[in-house]
Amino acid sequence: MQLRINNRVHAIPPAWRDETLLATLREFLGLVGAKFGCGVGQCGACTVLLDGEAARSCLWRVADVADRDILTVEGLAGAGGRPHPVQQAWLDENVPQCGYCQAGQIMSAVALLRAKPRPNDAEIDAALADNLCRCGTQQRIRRAVHRAAARS
Repeated sequence: MQLRINNRVHAIPPAWRDETLLATLREFLGLVGAKFGCGVGQCGACTVLLDGEAARSCLWRVADVADRDILTVEGLAGAGGRPHPVQQAWLDENVPQCGYCQAGQIMSAVALLRAKPRPNDAEIDAALADNLCRCGTQQRIRRAVHRAAARS
C-alpha cells in the first residue's frame, strides 16, 4: 500500500493498514506536526487536509485514505522552506502560546481559505470552532486568517 503525503509517495507496510492515519504519520513516517489530542475527532489537534478538506487524522484508517491526497503542516512550506502565508500570518500575529493545537488550527485555516479566499469573522469562527485552544488565542487566530487572506 502507498500513501500520497505532501506530494510524496510513501510505501506503507501491511501491518499499518488498520492503524489510524495519525499514528502512521507520527510513528511510522516521523511527521509529528499533527498531534494526538483526544483520539475521537473532537479537538482538532490532529487535523490534516484530505483532498484539500480539513479532516481529523485520528478518525481515518490508513486503508481508507490510500487513494487520497494528504497534506500535513510539514508539507505547507513553499520553495526554499519559506512559510506558507497562513504560517507566516500565525507568526506575525504571535498566535502560538503552548502551540499544541496550532498545526490543526493552521490546517483548518488553510482549508477555509482555499474554499473561501476572503472569509468574514463569522466564517472564520465557524471553520475553526471545532479546533480547541485552551490558551485563548482565538482573537489572534482570527486576525491571522484575515492577514493570510489579504496576502493571497
